[in-house]
Amino acid sequence: MKQFILMADVISSGQKKQNQLMVDFKDLVHEINHTYKSEILSPLTITLGDEFQGIPKDLATSIKIILSLEENIIHKKLNFQLRYILHQGEIETPINTEIAYEMLGSGLTNARLMLNDLKEEKFRFKIAIENKLQNNVLNNAFKIFENIVQKWNLKSDFELVSNFIKFHDYKVVAEKLKKTRSQIWKREKTLNIESYNATKNIIQLITEK
Repeated sequence: MKQFILMADVISSGQKKQNQLMVDFKDLVHEINHTYKSEILSPLTITLGDEFQGIPKDLATSIKIILSLEENIIHKKLNFQLRYILHQGEIETPINTEIAYEMLGSGLTNARLMLNDLKEEKFRFKIAIENKLQNNVLNNAFKIFENIVQKWNLKSDFELVSNFIKFHDYKVVAEKLKKTRSQIWKREKTLNIESYNATKNIIQLITEK
């Protein structure tokens, strides 16, 4: 049976402060495993220090995990980005429900190769699943998603974006941050928050059964 295999690695990890990166990365992965415990067949497991792999139970869960990782990086103001492969492939050995180790199959091998190949490309997201419509929509939508997110700056934008993700309404965000509504309305436009939400909705809708 083919499973959804999610792998990711930290981009340019060698250029980061290693101790802090490992603490932040482990904390991020631990929180996702806790949040989605009942929806993951094999938990996200850090394999090479700056990479993880895991087996979500279905496509919708896989996408929720990717979006949660992206938004948690913003909420926590973390100074790194992840590169993702979501592949649907065979796992020949029993699924390890405790840790994503000691499993073999062409799906895992192919996902690893795709993750390595992605390092030579300019995009952070690669979807390789059997449903061609979902596959094409997700790959294109994630390109738009990435183009929006890529323009956000850790120091100047993450706190504001985090508040928009949590509260949605610019008037509420202005009140939370003690800024004028006009200031926050203008920043909402320059940060492309509306396009971000629309793209996220497309990504989520295409995975619904």
